[in-house]
Amino acid sequence: MTDDKRDLLEVLKAELDFLEKGGYRHTARAAWRPHFMFQDSPTCLNFDPTQQPRPCSDCILMQLVPEDLRSKKIPCRYIPLSERGETVDSFYRTGTQEELEAAVAQWLKTTIARLEREKVEGLRARKRVICITAGFVPKARFSV
Repeated sequence: MTDDKRDLLEVLKAELDFLEKGGYRHTARAAWRPHFMFQDSPTCLNFDPTQQPRPCSDCILMQLVPEDLRSKKIPCRYIPLSERGETVDSFYRTGTQEELEAAVAQWLKTTIARLEREKVEGLRARKRVICITAGFVPKARFSV
């Protein structure tokens, strides 16, 4: 469990917005070095250098990192971005910045859509439980 109280869905939406607005390409932040996915965006708990550094284990993104890779120095680099097992780390070793950004953008869109579906399904399930608990039985819907 992380100490990060942010909402994962909102964090991922903000990351997608940052990426699509060129946040990794148009920044004065450490202009002398490459910009690192997740680490150099407001998504990172340690984005603000004036704040006390926090361990990655506190980050909301940790729930997306496979358990066996959570002890890595920078675990967010090991979030699976595709069914082929591509990660930010694998793109750093074998891909281009453009390929990395395209893969992360696609992963963000897919993950956001999945989380939004799960949220709606969870609300529907809670609503059914509340109705049943209150003595209301939802009418069955039949299609003709």
